[in-house]
Amino acid sequence: MLWALFTLFAATAQTARNAMQRDLIARLGTIGATEVRFLFGLPFGLLLLGLALAVTGEALPAFNARFIGWAFVGGATQIAATALMLKAMRARSFVVTTAYTKTEPVQVALFGLIFLGDALTPLLGLAILVATAGVMVLGWPAAQAGGDRPAPLSAPALMGIAAGGLFALSAVSFRGGIHALPEGSAWVRASTTLATGLALQTAGLALYMLIRDRATLAAIFRAWRPSLVAGLMGALASQFWFLGFALTTAARVRTLALIEVFFAYAISGRIFNEPISRREMAGMALVVIGVGLALNA
Repeated sequence: MLWALFTLFAATAQTARNAMQRDLIARLGTIGATEVRFLFGLPFGLLLLGLALAVTGEALPAFNARFIGWAFVGGATQIAATALMLKAMRARSFVVTTAYTKTEPVQVALFGLIFLGDALTPLLGLAILVATAGVMVLGWPAAQAGGDRPAPLSAPALMGIAAGGLFALSAVSFRGGIHALPEGSAWVRASTTLATGLALQTAGLALYMLIRDRATLAAIFRAWRPSLVAGLMGALASQFWFLGFALTTAARVRTLALIEVFFAYAISGRIFNEPISRREMAGMALVVIGVGLALNA
């Protein structure tokens, strides 16, 4: 059950990182806040890889074309997913956007089956459906004071769902990369994939910003203090996600990861002053049931 412990650590760190990135959007814009995750996460990713190699005494695994391909796809889709998620957060609440992105487990199960052949048991399938129903209840827009209910498939909602799909493809790709490495323990292979992914992402976004938006790149370095903490949380989240992917299917990890919705509600209430309704509490109950089924699948 180590994968479950790793997933809980990852969800906690990711919720903290998302909240920090949301706070940086006003200062750095969507692309700038996205780059913070990778640029300031890379040094910590390299440190985590060094720690894994030192503790295990293993050598760095040999790279191959399959590994680089999976890492590139995982990195590119994660960049796009993060940008869409942050853009949606500018228009909708922190917790509602988080809920929409958490339609991800259904898509993870599909991509995992197609690209990696990851089996989906009936109980895990039921867990995914119940938990996803819960997050859809959480994300369904409430009626306004005048009685009008906004369209559920508004632009921010669609961006959140699309972000969930891209996060799903990213998760499956990084799991593929971890298992494409020819040797090494789960810890070393996960850490190698993390450092490689962060390096590719940092280089790609930095090159884009050098060409298109140097002012924002300079602003990122001026905001180094909050960016450094966001980078640390991002690197820790990814490290634990990848450790989970090394031990079990991405669908199982991402279904348990729906516990992140609870963390998002805690942050939204205490930091962003966003209230919780009875409907949202019912949705959270469905998530709990789904997560419980996933643990026993």
